[in-house]
Amino acid sequence: MFFQPAIPSSSTVSRREMLLESGTGFGALALASLLPQSALGDASATISHIAPRAKSVIFLFMEGGPSQMDLFDPKPQLNKLAGKPLPPGYKRVVTAMGELNSPLLASKRKWKQYGEAGTWVSDWIPNIAQCVDDMAVIRSCWTNGINHSGGVCQMNTGTPLAGRPSLGAWVNYGLGTENQNLPAFVVMTDNKAQVTNGPRNWGTGFMPASYQGTKLDVGNEPIANLNNPEGISVERQRNKLGLLNSLNRDHFKDRTFQTELEARIKSYELAFRMQANAPEAIDLESETAATQQLYGLDDPKTEAYGRNCLLARRLVERGVRFVQLYHGAGSKWDAHRDIEGNHTRMCGQSDKPVAGLMKDLKQRGLLDETLVVWGGEFGRTPMSEKGNGRDHNPTGFTMFMAGGGVAGGQTIGSTDDLGFHAVEDRLHVHDLHATILYLMGIDHMKLTYLHKGRPERPTQNEGDAYRLITQRPLVRKELSS
Repeated sequence: MFFQPAIPSSSTVSRREMLLESGTGFGALALASLLPQSALGDASATISHIAPRAKSVIFLFMEGGPSQMDLFDPKPQLNKLAGKPLPPGYKRVVTAMGELNSPLLASKRKWKQYGEAGTWVSDWIPNIAQCVDDMAVIRSCWTNGINHSGGVCQMNTGTPLAGRPSLGAWVNYGLGTENQNLPAFVVMTDNKAQVTNGPRNWGTGFMPASYQGTKLDVGNEPIANLNNPEGISVERQRNKLGLLNSLNRDHFKDRTFQTELEARIKSYELAFRMQANAPEAIDLESETAATQQLYGLDDPKTEAYGRNCLLARRLVERGVRFVQLYHGAGSKWDAHRDIEGNHTRMCGQSDKPVAGLMKDLKQRGLLDETLVVWGGEFGRTPMSEKGNGRDHNPTGFTMFMAGGGVAGGQTIGSTDDLGFHAVEDRLHVHDLHATILYLMGIDHMKLTYLHKGRPERPTQNEGDAYRLITQRPLVRKELSS
């Protein structure tokens, strides 16, 4: 059965309309073959510049800035100099709260080496510590934004200023989804607080809005209004959405510049397909009691983030390309005072779910094809704030990657002996994004989107993929005295 094209209402027909309207729409298929993922709603044509190691990404975003020298980057010298000002010789920077001249703050953590490579991890995250042989701990990350808005924006989009597509949107644009009945890019938060910057963190900037992330709700019903109301049959729902789709597309013909309209049309179409597929995807009750306990669903303290981590595993299992899980939504990792109380609480909520996710992916054979990324928008300063807290530190902090082609059991880069500045194998946000794309099979310099005549790229023509992340070193690092 062939589709009978409508006659364009305007006497001026664009090339795009011609492809859509002529030849029963088969011209659009040719257009789709030229795009990485057609804005016309056709199936994605995968872009692969490099042999991909990962098929999906799960980005565990610790919003607010976890402290590197209290989690993954032990600094004995910091404890020796505690209570004294920053010694001469360290590059001076502008700190968010102006605490550069405050006394150094000792770390109260206890440290232990884990795994075959002897990776150092603190007692705040004992469960994650059991997974180090699958992790590459990157101690030399740095960024530009010194406040939460700029830092969160840059870690998501590559720049501290709003207006560019998020990393998830670039992955969606470049690779699309393997499951047309679920979104390609999903975002979840652990509480109802607003994430810093809100939806622009998973937005598309100058790209079509159809590549943006789909945010699921907090709690036991992550997708609101998923089921049809009582008395509404599938056939009636299909007819209603069919009429709505027809009206929307007729309205859209003369407004192709408004990508939000197209995104809304596609969202209605996706929503209908999701009604048949999403209930099974988000049904956590089908998981065994042992699996639910692995993620901490049996403990009120870990239940919220554990639920999101388990949902993430189920989504990537079903072909979702990019899943971002915010922990501490509303900058709750931000420890300007009482870092002991703050990080004890935040680590207690996230340690078991994060470890459970990595263990579950591994035992199901999914870790090899799923890249797990952990980190915040920046780290914390070695100097104190308010006596017992730490200020923002974008000049040197820690993230880790696991699975998806990453060689585990390694520590990459280093900060100075106080944990202030990244000094060895420094990796900027652009380098981190380029590395994630590289593991997904994308060359960040070849993935382009033409905007106002300019070929835009995910990392703004900067950064290099850290290819050594796929090679495991044999050196066991010891903690210097």
